[in-house]
Amino acid sequence: MIDWTDDQLERYSRHILLPEVGGVGQEKLLEASVLVVGAGGLGAPMLQYLAAAGVGRIGVIDGDTVDLSNLQRQIIHRTQDVGVSKAESAARMIRDLNPDVRVDLYKERITAANALDVIAPYAIVADGTDNFATRYLLNDACHLAGKTLVSGALLRFEGQLSVFKSHQGDGHPCYRCLFPEPPAPGSVPSCSEAGVFGAVAGAVGVQQAVEVLKEILGLGESLSGRFMMYDGLYTEWRNIKLRKNPACPLCGEQPSIRDLSIHA
Repeated sequence: MIDWTDDQLERYSRHILLPEVGGVGQEKLLEASVLVVGAGGLGAPMLQYLAAAGVGRIGVIDGDTVDLSNLQRQIIHRTQDVGVSKAESAARMIRDLNPDVRVDLYKERITAANALDVIAPYAIVADGTDNFATRYLLNDACHLAGKTLVSGALLRFEGQLSVFKSHQGDGHPCYRCLFPEPPAPGSVPSCSEAGVFGAVAGAVGVQQAVEVLKEILGLGESLSGRFMMYDGLYTEWRNIKLRKNPACPLCGEQPSIRDLSIHA
């Protein structure tokens, strides 16, 4: 049981007023642990809302430094942070926003060599990265480690979002069930090549935070088994039903991926 301070009761009062959350739910949030991979366009709003909600332990892993071109959408960073580690800049904002939150910094990229060790302390992993190699690595690592993955992606005016918890078995597909293999190099442009509308990153990143909080609290309907696509130009969210692929090389009936060696 948490011995609530007056400041905490005031800070989280709007959550506590919700019957679906209440004091018990807020206590779950304060005891929760989430790793956010990437403190960029998706990670920036996600980190701020998770911290504001009182998620007690947040890990931030990002090996990049803040660039001036990031500031159009990566709203956790400031102009004076240009040249600073993104993980450090994000951690500073989180601590300023909510001193209840413990922040773990990883000023490095997530790789096949460190992924399982980095995600081990966290119940939920949120993918805010911008490349397919890391997306597949996190999908595979979270399945093997039994972690829930909240995955998002951006390009131009569009975004994608889903929850993957294939380790829970039937009814829970993984990212490879939808896309068995990464696209050929160069076939899909990156945000640095094709651009991204800044506020779209906010829309998708905030929805990622909603899904993380829902998973912690067990609220509503999980996004596992569904794939959401957002079109910012037409203000449209579309849902695609996903099914577990029996032939999936990771979570299927006869998996061939049993470790992260294919990512080495």
